[in-house]
Amino acid sequence: MKRTIFLILITFSFQYLYSQSAGLTGLSFLKIGVGARNIALGDNGTTFSNDATAIFYNPANLATMKGNEIFIMHNSWIQDVSAEALAVKFDLWGLPLGIGLNSTSVSDIPERTVAGDKIGSFDAHYFSGALATGFQITDNLNAGFAFKFLYENMFSDEAQGYGFDFGFTYNEIIPNLSAAAALKNLGSMTELRNQTSKLPTELRVGALYAIPAYHELFSSKVSVEYQKYTELTDSHINFGVETIYNSMFALRLGYMTQYEAKGFTAGIGFKWNIVNVDYAFTPFKYDLGSTQTVSIRAAL
Repeated sequence: MKRTIFLILITFSFQYLYSQSAGLTGLSFLKIGVGARNIALGDNGTTFSNDATAIFYNPANLATMKGNEIFIMHNSWIQDVSAEALAVKFDLWGLPLGIGLNSTSVSDIPERTVAGDKIGSFDAHYFSGALATGFQITDNLNAGFAFKFLYENMFSDEAQGYGFDFGFTYNEIIPNLSAAAALKNLGSMTELRNQTSKLPTELRVGALYAIPAYHELFSSKVSVEYQKYTELTDSHINFGVETIYNSMFALRLGYMTQYEAKGFTAGIGFKWNIVNVDYAFTPFKYDLGSTQTVSIRAAL
């Protein structure tokens, strides 16, 4: 019984560490951003993800993505949390398809049956595997959806389930302005130690504006997104701005509102031939530390 109580407390603490919001949902690893570029831009992936990371943010963006691409990421998060992601985008019979894998682990969680010294430690593992596609409805309107297999394991307990994501993107509402919306993580899980986790169902609506070129070597984009988890009481507005020099070097800044422990984000990117290397930095308050994310994208 005491071990069960301890595992429940660890689970709830883990969920709070991810969300920094009121309310409780499970599978909170799905709230962590994917891709150093998106994370550096204030986690503005619904509008900015014009690459393989669209699988995780807005599958509608796959509809206008040209060619094939492979993406890998490592995210060194706070409190011994680490996340890895792998994605591949390809065309099959003229249809754009994406496969995305997301694995997150929490290491060295202390095991105790009573108060006092720990008797051992264990890890918690979370996994999502997604299959996504996007298609054009009109010349400017794209839609997409993704199906996800979900898995969580903590100590000797495990659960699995499924989720669906839906996305829309409307390009060129007016010159240089696009809008996007995504509804993510609709689904259910089996029980984990006699308790069923609720998926963090999420609504995002955003707009992206490509700033008219002020110099032939520079290009800039700015985006704002509204983000709401349906089971939580608060909402977030995320801002991102990206400036690229000579199609090679990128500087990115972002800000996320209404989080207790985080706000500003920053990052850089470098493109060489077919390879993009991106880095993001997110500082946390309350001595929680900071997160660093590195990702690599390559056109195939």
